[in-house]
Amino acid sequence: MKASFDAEAIYYDANFTRTNIGKAQRNMVYFHIKKYLNKPLRILEINCGTGEDAIWFAKKKHQVIATDVSEKMIEQAKSKGNYENLTFLQIDCLKIHQNFNKKEFNFLFSNFGGLNCLNTDQLKTFFENIGSILEQNSKLALVIMPKNTIWEQFYFSVKGKFSEVFRRKKESAMANVATESIPTFYHNPKDIVTLAKSNFKCVEYKPIGFFIPPSYLEPFVRKHELVFRILKKLDNWIKNLSFLSKYADHYIIVLEKK
Repeated sequence: MKASFDAEAIYYDANFTRTNIGKAQRNMVYFHIKKYLNKPLRILEINCGTGEDAIWFAKKKHQVIATDVSEKMIEQAKSKGNYENLTFLQIDCLKIHQNFNKKEFNFLFSNFGGLNCLNTDQLKTFFENIGSILEQNSKLALVIMPKNTIWEQFYFSVKGKFSEVFRRKKESAMANVATESIPTFYHNPKDIVTLAKSNFKCVEYKPIGFFIPPSYLEPFVRKHELVFRILKKLDNWIKNLSFLSKYADHYIIVLEKK
């Protein structure tokens, strides 16, 4: 998995961060988490990629440690500038609790499907371990890809790729990352609530990209700017409808440590 994300590092911002879809979905994530950022926090980001979110947190004066399994992703993140309140580290998210020896953080963040690299057992282990470095009542804001994304079912149906229509409902599916394919595991909100229930309670979950399509449809939205503006407005209207979360491209779920 590390090698796959290393290969993607130099392309990630062009392929997602700076795209219309990437910016729209990221802005929706920020809308949902800003209410939890009303005081200085000690933030741990996992699966930070090229550091776009970590830098956003740092500019808002939070203390941030941002981590990723990929050395090349961390290199790209560090190349974006130096911030006294931001540190980038290469760490596997399943081992991250071993790198800190006390309750150092009161907010944990993971954006755009980083946790979809973990299968059910690994994700349960993650939730069992991560609480050891979080204060009581700490929030976890996690952006995850669900099993029932309607856009994807529609897209593959139109393309006649019927074997792919319900690929997210399989135990795992192969996702293309740069020149590699990696196993990806999809989890609905209730799956996350169940896996985390020993140490965390659910605060809320909301759709990210119900009308705004998955990133592989960026060529379409570039050619149809008016359509994309309409899709963004529709997404804004339904942004608080929790029941749509499992049908969106991603959803954000906020948990609180018991």
